[in-house]
Amino acid sequence: MKFGPVVAVAALVAVTACGSGTSAEGGGASAKIGIDHPRADSDFWNSYINYVPQMADELKVDLMPATNSQNDVSKLVNNVQALVGQGAKVIVMAPQDTGAVANTLQQLENKKIPVVTVDTRPDKGNVYMVVRADNRAYGTKACEFLGEQLGGKGKVVQLQGALSSINGRDRSEAFLECMKTKFPGITVFSEPTEWEGSKAASMLQTRLEQNPDIKGIYMHAGGVHLAPTLQVLKQKGLLVPPGDPKHIFVISNDGIPQEFEAIRKGDIDATVSQPADLYARYALFYAKAAAEGKTFKPGPTDHGSTIIQLPNGLEDQLPAPLVTKENVDDQALWGNQVK
Repeated sequence: MKFGPVVAVAALVAVTACGSGTSAEGGGASAKIGIDHPRADSDFWNSYINYVPQMADELKVDLMPATNSQNDVSKLVNNVQALVGQGAKVIVMAPQDTGAVANTLQQLENKKIPVVTVDTRPDKGNVYMVVRADNRAYGTKACEFLGEQLGGKGKVVQLQGALSSINGRDRSEAFLECMKTKFPGITVFSEPTEWEGSKAASMLQTRLEQNPDIKGIYMHAGGVHLAPTLQVLKQKGLLVPPGDPKHIFVISNDGIPQEFEAIRKGDIDATVSQPADLYARYALFYAKAAAEGKTFKPGPTDHGSTIIQLPNGLEDQLPAPLVTKENVDDQALWGNQVK
């Protein structure tokens, strides 16, 4: 993969950086940063993985060879232990099961090794910074889009991620709350897919057989849900352009190039662009800052986001815009920079 230019971002303006610039371990900017990637079976995560070395080079981060836990928390635990054993002074991870990493986080805290998590926020255990978008906003945007397209009436399917993940819960709960409040005339069928495309296909096929009048689909993750969803719709003769009475309105999350192409073709109608490029950039930005002993405070940043206070740390909520046929060709979207 090749990526277009990414503009370097200055240090945060509205956030105070404190400390001497050197960690207690004496690492500073040259401290080794260990990173574990969560999976390699998602177009979104593969894009993120490809951005990481580019951002490490731009930010001059001493990045260790990455590990990949393949959506397996036991592998994540082992990978983190190995990275620490090889001298990592900061760990970057993206735990897919956000309830199962508390012990690992406690062990890292005991060793005074800061942790930056990407995309997911651990349920328990202290973190230096969570780099994430507002996942509840994803669910709300999807609800509002489908509600408006359906005129507030009809049936929709929500292909959920894993409910063991804060992301799956946030997207699902916000979608359901919005539907109940704003579009009570819409019936929602929620199908937990565990972020697996094969489960999404099976559940969607069964649901369409039981309810052939379904008119909307919300996919929690285009990276794993898009291809199987389009395959099911095609098999059933429902992959038709907007304007056709049989068209099912589809909105997704991720913002991968494949979703943009599907929007252009009229196969799906919208997605929320989850910023893979910014996830990579700011995961390493904060990892480097942690190595240098810097601290941050809640408030707006100079890169269009807001840092919020969590019970177990801070979270930088990066912008994630809605993409439709109206703005799908916007070259500022990372999905249009992947070649």
